[in-house]
Amino acid sequence: MSYISVLTIAFAAIISCSFKNQNDMDSEKKTLDKQPQVAGSNQEKNLYGSKGRIFITGSTDGLGFLAAKSLIAEGYSVVIHARNEKRRLEVLQKLPQVEAVVVGDLSDMEATKTLTAEVNKLGPFKTIIHNAGVYQASSGDILRVNLLAPYILTCLIDRPERLIYISSDMHAQGSAKIKEIADGTAKNFTYSDSKLAILLLSKAIAHKWKGIYSNAVDPGWVPTKMGGAGAPDDLQEGFKTQVWLAASTDNNATVTGRYFHHMEEDSYNRLADDVRLQQELLDACKKATGISLPQ
Repeated sequence: MSYISVLTIAFAAIISCSFKNQNDMDSEKKTLDKQPQVAGSNQEKNLYGSKGRIFITGSTDGLGFLAAKSLIAEGYSVVIHARNEKRRLEVLQKLPQVEAVVVGDLSDMEATKTLTAEVNKLGPFKTIIHNAGVYQASSGDILRVNLLAPYILTCLIDRPERLIYISSDMHAQGSAKIKEIADGTAKNFTYSDSKLAILLLSKAIAHKWKGIYSNAVDPGWVPTKMGGAGAPDDLQEGFKTQVWLAASTDNNATVTGRYFHHMEEDSYNRLADDVRLQQELLDACKKATGISLPQ
């Protein structure tokens, strides 16, 4: 074979390879163009973790934010919830590794229902942490944010493997105000009442939904914006239990219907174990929201 023939063959091979590479790149670009992208997300950047996807409400600051940061560091994909657009932009600056930030005001039941559709577009989820809560607020906002919003999200978001509800040791001073919940009047509905109700909800879910883990957590009185700078408990301990329950394969974490404080089961108001009262709570939430808990 002549020297010119060898050069001709080599040149033809290079041209063929170039066309193939270009076609592969065009094909890859078309594939990427078809992928759904969420505003303020890292979906298109493939920066999020691969261990599983976790959604945390009220997570632009405080314990929710710290839990999100910790789970991302462990290799999980985290979707954060912000109350408004301003907070969404702020948290993207603080924690750009999040998969996405969804926006919704949990004190507005219609906005909460809309939020569930956005969350479902991003799923499925391994774990949902119902972290959002208010303390110094009107009785109506305490009812809607601390109880009815978690109920709505639980009902309408595709069922995850694990559910974590944030309660408090203050639930011990609460009352099961079933009539007030059902009527939506929230007259004298206190923070303590809401934390007993959320414990009842977590227990009811554990009783009704077999095959998932549903638990409640008392994070302690920690120095967050809600807890205040003078809170006596350890801030780091305040979110570790949620992270552990969200991700761990530890036998002590893969349980359901329990109440935890600092990674250990803790004592609680045994009224929460009353199955009849659990059902009354579910019926009251259904009446207040117009949404039934799926079987």
